[in-house]
Amino acid sequence: MRIAVARETEGNEPRVAATPETVKKFKALGAEVVVARGAGLASGIPDAEFEAAGASLADTVGDADMILKVRRPTAGEIASYKKGAIVIAIMDPYGNEAALKAMADAGLTSFAMELMPRITRAQSMDVLSSQANLAGYRAVIDGAAEYGRAMPMMMTAAGTVPAARIFIMGVGVAGLQAIATARRLGAVVTATDVRPATKEQVESLGAKFLAVEDEEFKNAQTAGGYAKEMSKEYQAKQAALVAEHIKKQDIVITTALIPGRPAPKLVSAAMVASMKPGSVIVDLAVERGGNVEGAVPGQVVQVGPAKIVGHLNVPGRLAASSSALYAKNLLTFIDTMIDKKEKTLAVNWDDELIKATMLTRDGAVVHPNFMPKTAA
Repeated sequence: MRIAVARETEGNEPRVAATPETVKKFKALGAEVVVARGAGLASGIPDAEFEAAGASLADTVGDADMILKVRRPTAGEIASYKKGAIVIAIMDPYGNEAALKAMADAGLTSFAMELMPRITRAQSMDVLSSQANLAGYRAVIDGAAEYGRAMPMMMTAAGTVPAARIFIMGVGVAGLQAIATARRLGAVVTATDVRPATKEQVESLGAKFLAVEDEEFKNAQTAGGYAKEMSKEYQAKQAALVAEHIKKQDIVITTALIPGRPAPKLVSAAMVASMKPGSVIVDLAVERGGNVEGAVPGQVVQVGPAKIVGHLNVPGRLAASSSALYAKNLLTFIDTMIDKKEKTLAVNWDDELIKATMLTRDGAVVHPNFMPKTAA
């Protein structure tokens, strides 16, 4: 059983799919571990630390039985992998049918970590939560860095500095961490979400909840815990409430994403124009089209009175921490695929975790959400 940790080839991806700690755990499970040279450097892990943990170093890792990555492999990487290899990564499958077909055609068995079901058993494998948690924290730090004033109220002999007002739009894992971080920094925090269950969570963190609480709002959550897409009527009412609120805010952080769809537009150009001079908006959904009109992926832009922050791969801006959490997510998932007694790979193809995350197997795209229409 040979497990390989690939080096990320995308220029803006500093994370790595293993740490010395998880390498030791894989070794204890009976695996031979190979790490691509330089794979951990951008996350602060030198090759020597992987070697000390028991891994061997290699320039190429394509001959492994299982290959661990952060991002979906490129066409060039796929060509170097042996047929039948298991590839596990954050695959970004929505709208990337050609890339999935390429993995299927190469005979790879691929798993998308972001499709992990949100059930109790899989909490320790939930990459969306582990990475969003750090993104929410970093969003507040990035917002504070661009904001030209202090965050907490300060009473000094020279006068009082008022506390910054921060508005969080979208109260998932990222939003909740953003609220907690902003509160710790001393800001006055408000938050909004279309899911009624989030109101209590927001208030438990010491923030104020803002939403149009009508009948549609009371039924605005899917069984999986995600936000439903709201009616045009509700969106208009909520937008009017938010528009009035945004005028008074110093920092706005948007985190709203719906799996498989473009990010909903929450902040219009008119709302941006209404904000106070020196205000900041951080758009965490910019990679999916953005929640904010005027956001530019990968850039911080001045739009009227406000700066709009559109950093890509925000978890990667905390590469050491996000790599450590992601590596543990992978470890706990892979642990379910190993026969502890024989110390061999023994995938249970009927396991609900396997079925939920497997994209390709035996030369075909097998996930029902991504199968070609004729096959489906």
